[in-house]
Amino acid sequence: MMLQDIGAEIYQTWSEQQRREEIGKLVQGYQAGLSVAILCMMAASIAGSPAKAKKHLKALMTLKERRAAVAKVIDTADTHSLASSFLL
Repeated sequence: MMLQDIGAEIYQTWSEQQRREEIGKLVQGYQAGLSVAILCMMAASIAGSPAKAKKHLKALMTLKERRAAVAKVIDTADTHSLASSFLL
């Protein structure tokens, strides 16, 4: 079993409210300097899918915040694409 699978198993037992709260903590982490790639990947793991993560992130961040997050991604095209798919 891989380390990332351990978290996924735990997250599956959580209620949607617990998931929202935990993703909210990730958003706070992002606002304090956490990378957008980590925000998106961890949110997907916690939510159970990228689509569910996108719903949580849209609820927790304003459109202006999400657009700014995508605009400031300068790492790679892959990271920019990842951020766009989760935040816009």
